[in-house]
Amino acid sequence: MSHKKKDWTRPPVAPTEAHEVRLHGRVLDDPYHWMKQRDDPRVSAYLAAENAYSDARMAHTLDLQDELYREMLARIEETDMSVPYRKGEFTYFTRTEEGKQYPIYCRRLAGSGTEEEILLDPNQLAQGNFFQLGVFEVSPDHRRLAYSVDESGAEVYRLIVIDLESRQVLDEIAGTSYSVEWANDNQTLFYTTVDDSNRPYRLYRHQVGSEDPDVLLFEEPDEAFFLDVSRTRSDAFLILSLESRVTSEVYYLSADQPRQEFALIAERRNGIEYALAHRGDFFYITTNEEAENFRLMRVPVANPDRVHWKEVVSHCDSVLLEGVELFEDFMAIFERRDGTTCLRIHDFRHNQFHPIEFPEVLFTVAAGTNEEFQSSQLRLRYSSFATPETIYDLDMESGQLELLKQMPVKGDFDPQNYMSERLTARTSDGETIPISLVRRKQAARSGAEGPLLLYAYGAYGACMDPTFSSLRLSLLDRGISFAIAHVRGGEELGRRWYRTGKLKQKRNTFEDFICCAEHLIDDGYTSPRRLVMRGGSAGGLLVGAVLNQRPDLFRAAIADVPFVDIINTMLDPSIPLTVIEYEEWGNPALEEDFEYMLSYSPYDNVTALDYPHLLVRAGLNDRRVAYWEPAKWVARLRLRKTDHNLLLLKTLMAAGHAGASGRYDRLKDAAFDYAFILDRLGMGSQRSSGSNRRGEENSRL
Repeated sequence: MSHKKKDWTRPPVAPTEAHEVRLHGRVLDDPYHWMKQRDDPRVSAYLAAENAYSDARMAHTLDLQDELYREMLARIEETDMSVPYRKGEFTYFTRTEEGKQYPIYCRRLAGSGTEEEILLDPNQLAQGNFFQLGVFEVSPDHRRLAYSVDESGAEVYRLIVIDLESRQVLDEIAGTSYSVEWANDNQTLFYTTVDDSNRPYRLYRHQVGSEDPDVLLFEEPDEAFFLDVSRTRSDAFLILSLESRVTSEVYYLSADQPRQEFALIAERRNGIEYALAHRGDFFYITTNEEAENFRLMRVPVANPDRVHWKEVVSHCDSVLLEGVELFEDFMAIFERRDGTTCLRIHDFRHNQFHPIEFPEVLFTVAAGTNEEFQSSQLRLRYSSFATPETIYDLDMESGQLELLKQMPVKGDFDPQNYMSERLTARTSDGETIPISLVRRKQAARSGAEGPLLLYAYGAYGACMDPTFSSLRLSLLDRGISFAIAHVRGGEELGRRWYRTGKLKQKRNTFEDFICCAEHLIDDGYTSPRRLVMRGGSAGGLLVGAVLNQRPDLFRAAIADVPFVDIINTMLDPSIPLTVIEYEEWGNPALEEDFEYMLSYSPYDNVTALDYPHLLVRAGLNDRRVAYWEPAKWVARLRLRKTDHNLLLLKTLMAAGHAGASGRYDRLKDAAFDYAFILDRLGMGSQRSSGSNRRGEENSRL
């Protein structure tokens, strides 16, 4: 009996099975509905076939992938240490060792040259292909550690409490979520658990080492709300936050009295968001009540009722208040003006505000790890397209920045070889869309020959800021420009920018992206045959929607864990994130929402068109965007598209939404993605030449 070897160079054909969704007088055909059945052997067979096909069709790029991987690895300081941060009598830090996938968590006594103490080494804990550390919380007396691990990528954690002196495991609790906090007695631990849809919904109190059942303190019945527990920097209070996409409710509890009940700050009101911080006799509250871009209020701890709230930082139509960091004598105010992050310091002693200036036009600044309340130093993280992540301590009294460390980039990296630009594109409805772009100075604008990668996200108010990536240098040094389209749906230009890119204005996000692509083409930065697009998760929805509308604008695209089956997913309230995201996308059970969502749903609008080359990534254990969404989308594209361009589905079989967990595995995935881009642009054989490394123009571009 002869056995034929499987030809993996031919695209897999997914079985179809009759399935219809009848809603609001319409019938939606869903022939790949069966892929939702994880235990169906056809699912694993199909995903395995797609992976084998992807590997076969990319086999000719293996040398290029290896070259890219080695380039990326060569830029990284494999054995390195983070900047230590002070917490009580210790300084805490992480370090990496060459050949090991995960950082090692350490500490030593502050101000001493004592030998480090290793608190946790994930490299010894990781047993399989995936390992993700969740919480890492040392008790106030520094004697115990509560940490949690996810070993599948499904974002459900096992919480472990250990004694740091004896190294004895004191407790293990399954099914926990992201938030865990200690009370000041060093015995009481508060943690959250998830429901069947992976929603954090219960808060428990646990007595370390006790055999008594843990006490359920709070359960949130509304499926539109997530529950979180945190701790103020002052160490005085524990904070219980309940949040939907548009509404907040906050409770507080003295960290010295863990057996008391949490007290309410202000009852939830639909559309009103607020967050709590503490200093002295006052709570400080960031809220959007009567302030679309948020304002800062202050209220006495002794009487925090809403009627006593007093304004500290007023609302501004052109400035988004992103948050505050409170210290005993100072307050750091993080804002966003004209799409750029910025920082002001308030000195409580003199009631003075002063801005902090940074040298670059396009940059990102954010708070680092600041554990000490009685401090005049603010730890900051700073980066730009050309500046690697830089850690500063800001003296909040003098305004002086002290450079502590800049992420090392090995090799011949020189930030002066790169230039950044802020461009704008004008939409048909009169909006101006910012575009942040970086390129090598020697890779001059070359019109139709200029290769460019255009990225966007555009959802949940998330801002996509210009930050550094050493991996990206492998594209920039080959003459490929990189740009971010700051489309509506993000908050780069304030809360209105977010509001006008969601629900029944969601199509603005996709039209903004198309407008940005057209602008880059019309202004001579690139051409349709040299333009690649990329987006992930909700940004993958953008990729799918844009490809259905204007596939002619792009040579290739990458969609990472793309949210593309929006109607079927949002019709199923048992799927994680569905109910809470009615306020982001709409509820297709309502006819008006259904019709609008259907108008752009990537899966439902695949049609007989020529699509660009496309690489789609998925994670089998993804709880945010289930594997079947990209799998169904690819299967339908194979069935309907009219071109012969490459279509690949790459599923990580032991990972979730964030992809591979180990740093070397992530580099290999990045090398695969970049090889796809270079190959599809016809640049697969092009390598960084010696002249290019010396900063001279690469003549082959």
